[in-house]
Amino acid sequence: MNQVFPQPLKMARLMILINAMLFMNVLLGLPGAIAESGQKTDAIPVEDYALYDQVVASKFLTSATRLVVIERSTQFRLSPDQEGPTTTGAFQEQEYFDGELPADLILEVTAINRRSIRLEELFHFGVDYRFATGDRLEEPEVALSPYGWGLAPFFSAPVPVKGAAGQAPTKTSQPVPWARVGPEQAPSVLDRIAFSRVARSLRNDHALLYVEILRPDSTGAGFLVWFRREGRSWMLFDTEVAWTVQPQVEPEERPLLAP
Repeated sequence: MNQVFPQPLKMARLMILINAMLFMNVLLGLPGAIAESGQKTDAIPVEDYALYDQVVASKFLTSATRLVVIERSTQFRLSPDQEGPTTTGAFQEQEYFDGELPADLILEVTAINRRSIRLEELFHFGVDYRFATGDRLEEPEVALSPYGWGLAPFFSAPVPVKGAAGQAPTKTSQPVPWARVGPEQAPSVLDRIAFSRVARSLRNDHALLYVEILRPDSTGAGFLVWFRREGRSWMLFDTEVAWTVQPQVEPEERPLLAP
């Protein structure tokens, strides 16, 4: 014998079925939503690129620089042959900046740089640049300004805090040694430069980043750059050399002495 249900009961069961299907769709969509949210969180803040720009313009650019090659993914290491992420203990053992870095800044710089993050086309240091990944040079070149290096001094001034306005003071730091050579000696292509993520103290009054230059001949150096906030601007306060790789100089051959 067939059961006959009243019309309201059929409608109630239909509504329960529809609600169950909607709930499952939402549930199945959560992992994708969470992953997408995580990706947005991992993106480098736009305001950090102003600190990158200040480092490049004040430390590495010369009047001969026409192109800068940037490693696409962030890097953070205390030696060129380091394997694995930098630990807080290993960082503290080196006593960089005479041990004066704030403790929360050290914890932050090691925590946020445990894995690499993709850099975007948000640099504005006054010359054209291209990204590279491993041995592959990406296309196309990012053209910044028809005025070339002439705009670099404007980007080497202290960086205003996000949302601040006003004029920036003059340059506060000296270029690295190889950037002091004359135009006829300086290379026109800076290949290649890599950055870490920018760490900030809890009070947002200190910032720290790592930058390295690794040339095609495997020579180069890694630096820690310490910023301090003064009023409404970020000032490049100090720089510490983390590691260097110098070219090997072949000893001069001398004539053998007669017996």
